[in-house]
Amino acid sequence: MGLPKQQIDDQMKQTSSSRLMKFIVPSLIGIFLFMIPISYDGEITIPVAILAGMLQDGIGPHIPKIMTAIIAITVIGSLGTFLFKPKAIVNKPFLNTLFNVNIVWQLIRLVGLIFAVMTLFKLGPEAVWSENTGQLLLFDLIPVLFSVFLFAGLFLPLLFNFGLLELCGAMLVKVMRPVFKLPGRSSIDCLASWLGDGTIGVLLTNKQYEEGYYTKREAAVIGTTFSVVSITFAIVVLAQVDLAHMIVPYYLTVVLAGLVCAIIIPRIPPLSRKPDTYYEGAKENVADEVIPEGQTPFRFGLKKAVERADQNKKAAPLVKEGIQNVLDMWMGVVPIVMAIGTSALMVAEFTPFFTYLGAPFVPILELLQVPYASDAAQTIVIGFADMFLPSIIGAGIESELTRFVIAAMSVIQLIYMSEVGGLLLASKIPVNFKELVIIFFLRTFISLPIVVGMAHLMF
Repeated sequence: MGLPKQQIDDQMKQTSSSRLMKFIVPSLIGIFLFMIPISYDGEITIPVAILAGMLQDGIGPHIPKIMTAIIAITVIGSLGTFLFKPKAIVNKPFLNTLFNVNIVWQLIRLVGLIFAVMTLFKLGPEAVWSENTGQLLLFDLIPVLFSVFLFAGLFLPLLFNFGLLELCGAMLVKVMRPVFKLPGRSSIDCLASWLGDGTIGVLLTNKQYEEGYYTKREAAVIGTTFSVVSITFAIVVLAQVDLAHMIVPYYLTVVLAGLVCAIIIPRIPPLSRKPDTYYEGAKENVADEVIPEGQTPFRFGLKKAVERADQNKKAAPLVKEGIQNVLDMWMGVVPIVMAIGTSALMVAEFTPFFTYLGAPFVPILELLQVPYASDAAQTIVIGFADMFLPSIIGAGIESELTRFVIAAMSVIQLIYMSEVGGLLLASKIPVNFKELVIIFFLRTFISLPIVVGMAHLMF
């Protein structure tokens, strides 16, 4: 005998509600962790960054040693795989991707290990391990990456696997496609970068690209256009040039110039020449963002989100994915950052290379009526090595207008090799060093008149 109609209706409502909660609860937790700025210890930051900071406070002095050991394991595993092709590694997709890399990346990982060991024990030329080169990477940046990667990697499935991207994709595709030439789901990557941290944006983008959700062009555009530093770090930069009281007009300037760059740069080379093809070996996962006739974007996106959340039957695969995310970032990214970041900082610190590169900007800055143009010019180019260097060098300039321009440009330029640039090169996102240089200068030329114009309005 069949169930009464009322009982069937009640069961269907309960099932529908439980499916909806399976999407809502993990997605809200993910949004809170990665995208909600909160006040903590007098600073505005995001919960993932708070967790990372607590870990650094607890084991901070030991992190350089831990990461040097992890880099050593990475190099040994890579060389062993390259030479002997052990079945225990090459037959497992994750381990094969992690360790079976080409000779160029083998050498870069090895250089990263050499720099880490030299810095940890202060061996060899001081140029490698000085306070502004190797130590800046191993003792200041890498502890941040270690802790951020740990919590970001573990919690990324909350953003990816429970339908949030599907809902945002359907609702924002009419904005992201015409304005930025990107799928709607990329709005999550963009928000995570702007509100959270540029490194998190790169990780989100790389993961989506590897899983076949973004084409080569889309991944390159998102990684090089939206992976800005966090609001918190922008405040640190502004404080360094003694202009912390101007945070509101400063960040409005950063947002305005950043949006203009995000609209223009994807439409010109080198990004416009990237093919709309998918990551080799990835299953193409083109999200269906075409809204069926008769449905609103919200209803269609919610339907897709619930369907995506339903695919998660057990917790174990999600935990495994989180652990793999962490290992991939620790072992695949940090050695590259150590090698490339230290090299770039050595060039900036001990050679006049960036001073010579900055010389052509002197007449431009003079034309734009920026005081102390020659002092400001080298800071504009040296930001390619490290985002914090311009504000350190420019802190002593007397003109507040000039210091404002330096602080804003250092954030807007986005491609700095000690962090985001190194992460992009270490990731699977299809951009090379030459392209990063070109994009850096494009961002500089596009944003400089906007920043100077805003500065003249305020000073």
